[in-house]
Formats: sequence, structure tokens, C-alpha cells
Amino acid sequence: MRPRAIEAIEQRLGHGRVAAAEALTPYTTFRVGGPAQWFVEPRGRDELVATLQAAYANQLPVTMLGGGSNVLIADAGIKGLVVRPRGGDVVRVSEREIRADAAVTINGLVRWTISHGAAGLEAWAGTPGTVGGAIHGNAHFGGRLISEYVTRVEVCDRTGQTQVLGHADMAFGYDRSRLQMSGDVLLTASFVVGVGDPTALRAVARASLAFRKRTQPLESPSAGCVFQNPQRGVDQVPDGIPWSAGALVDRAGLKGTTEGGARVAPAHGNFIVNDGGATARDIRTLIERCRSVVRGQFGVDLREEIVYLGDFDA
Repeated sequence: MRPRAIEAIEQRLGHGRVAAAEALTPYTTFRVGGPAQWFVEPRGRDELVATLQAAYANQLPVTMLGGGSNVLIADAGIKGLVVRPRGGDVVRVSEREIRADAAVTINGLVRWTISHGAAGLEAWAGTPGTVGGAIHGNAHFGGRLISEYVTRVEVCDRTGQTQVLGHADMAFGYDRSRLQMSGDVLLTASFVVGVGDPTALRAVARASLAFRKRTQPLESPSAGCVFQNPQRGVDQVPDGIPWSAGALVDRAGLKGTTEGGARVAPAHGNFIVNDGGATARDIRTLIERCRSVVRGQFGVDLREEIVYLGDFDA
């Protein structure tokens, strides 16, 4: 029997829009994980709000899934409703500000800014995932945080109410935002931009893409960086070792280490790749092995950047 929440969602979005037992493997960059009990792909901001309001009003647990990077889904899958927003727009608010829907991919956002001569985000070319996921985890690249460009956001809270929050309200930090603590769901985000020549901006984007190809194992399924880099004032890293999770894993001799179908990437110690046939359990076991060995050799307790979704104890 279909839960009342599912009926309520389909009354708003249309019959047949919610799927049961949907395989999530194709929707993650790791290409692993079990099914969603219920699965829906709202199109645009208004459908996303309607979906969340119906789910919250009927006490149906909600798990948000963006571009599928930076997450590891349990082999047992995810109970409740998995919401994967799709579509969305980018609009110019003013000469110095643009607004993007949560489901817009970061690469789509970068392409829009370049074609419209809006400078500032071009170096983020090649970043996986969506605007929603990037804001939720405060994505970082090249020493910069995505929050540095954010002016305001619109969210839907756990009661289904929407509100606009300023940058100062978002509790941004390294790999951290208010959304992780409040459970608010991002609807839109506004970014500060400058004025630039599309040709010059495109050259920066291409250079960024080339750097990623040289330094990251993009040929194999992965979720991006597994661990946060150590933080000064919090961690103690031995002299002679860079303040880098990848460097610590490398110095611990873990590059190339395997567990089932999972492998620590030889090209980058902070990436674990699916060599084919890996399970979520393989990947999580390998993550724990890396943490244990690095802790034992260097006294550094690596913290995961990756987010675990679903029941890993099932």
C-alpha cells in the first residue's frame, strides 16, 4: 500500500511521478549503493517545495540527493523518500549578482557565467555535483570555498516554510554549512560576480579542467575527495608532511591498497575508486583502514568529507 505522503506528492506533481524501489547506483558517481524505498525528481523550485511540504506534512523521511558526488549510499539502500531535484534556471539579478536553482549543476552554472561574461566562478569548471550539494557541503577548490561567492540563499525548512537567509546566517565553515545542522533544503543560491570577457573566462575554465585531469583519477568512478584536509589549530601534522589528507595517505603507503572492488587511487591518495564490482561496504571498509593506518603512523585522525547515506548496519 502506498503511503499517504506518496499520494499527496503525486496529487501535486502528477500520477506516476514517484517510483518505488528505484535503483540509486546510476545516480551516484561511485556507482554503488542500494535502492530508494521511494524516489522522485522534482522539476524546478516550485515542484521541490511542493514535494517537501507533502512529505513533511505526512512524516515521511526525506533524503536529498544532488549530483551524486561526495556521497556513499549503503548497499541496503535508503528508507523513506529520496528527492533528486532536476532542471532549474540561472538568472541575472544585477550586474554583480546572479541566482541559480539548487538543481543546476556547477558545470552548468560555470557555462552560464562564461557565456554571459559574469566573472568569478570560471575556475570551478569540472566540479561535480549541483549548486545544492555544493552549498550544503561548502565545496572547496584551489584553496577557495564556494561560500566566498554566496550572497544569500533561499531554503525550505522542516515545516515546509520557505525563507531567505543572508551569508552570515549560513554558518559556513570548511566543509560545513547551516544546512547540515538545520535540515533546511536549499532552493536557490545567489552569487556575487564581476564583469569579464567570455574568451578570457573560458581560458581559465579550460586550465582548471586540465589541472583536474592531471591530478585526479577521473577515468574511474569515485566520489571525489574522501577526507577533509587537516586543519591548523585543530590537528597536529608531523614536520615534513604537507597539511593534506592525500599526502598523509600517500606517506602511509596506502596508495593502490584494495578492498574487494575498491582501491585507493594511485594518482591521488584522497580518492578511492570503484575498480568494478565494488560494494559500499568495500569502500567504507577501505576508508576505515586508511583512517586507522594514518592515525597509527602519524597521530592524525582524518575526518570524512564524504557523506554516508542509508543504513550501513543492515
